[in-house]
Amino acid sequence: MAIKLSKIYGMDVYTDGGKFLGHVQDVVVDLERGEVLRLTMEPLTSISKDEAKRILREKSVLYKSVKSVEDVVVVTRASASPNPPL
Repeated sequence: MAIKLSKIYGMDVYTDGGKFLGHVQDVVVDLERGEVLRLTMEPLTSISKDEAKRILREKSVLYKSVKSVEDVVVVTRASASPNPPL
């Protein structure tokens, strides 16, 4: 699946079961391997290390769990964060 990162920002994220998880706020990229690792539903800018860990644990999904990126991002249900944003 090839897509410009700029297109992903702000997209709605849903599980394959139809549950809304949030909007893409940041994209974590491994620059050495040239791979997208995670999509976060909260921005990772100007925050503490502990807050970044919380966001990565609770408000993000692994990119390998993304099933589709069209009008919305669809991820496998198992990858959904346990505490999705309200």
